[in-house]
Amino acid sequence: QVQLVESGGGLVQAGGSLRLSCAASARTFSTYAMAWFRQAPGKEREFVAAIKWGGSSTVYAPSVKGRFTISRDNAKNTVYLEMNLLKPDDTAVYYCAADSGNFGIRRSQYHYWGQGTQVTVSS
Repeated sequence: QVQLVESGGGLVQAGGSLRLSCAASARTFSTYAMAWFRQAPGKEREFVAAIKWGGSSTVYAPSVKGRFTISRDNAKNTVYLEMNLLKPDDTAVYYCAADSGNFGIRRSQYHYWGQGTQVTVSS
C-alpha cells in the first residue's frame, strides 16, 4: 500500500507561482510512475503532468506545458509540481497519483491517490 500526502497549495494571484509537493510512503518509491491531476468544481478530474520512475521522461497536458514542471527526488520519496504564470483557470484541487506500472495520462493507470491540495488563483 502506498500513501501519498500533498502539500503546498494555497491562494495566489494570477501570474504568480506555487510549488506543490507529494510525499510518498512507498519503500520502492523510485520504481513508481508519479503524476499530478486536478479537478475544478463541476468538472472531471484531468491530467496535468506525469514523470517516469527514473525521472528521465515527463509528459504534460497542453494547457500547462511551458508553465508547469514536474520533478522528483527519489532520495526523499517526493514528487514536485512547480507552477508558474498561474491563471484563474488553474484553480482546482490538485491530486498526486502513483503506480508501479508505466506512466501515462489516464486516470485509470494510477492505483494510488492522495487527498488533494487546493490551489486558488485570483484574477
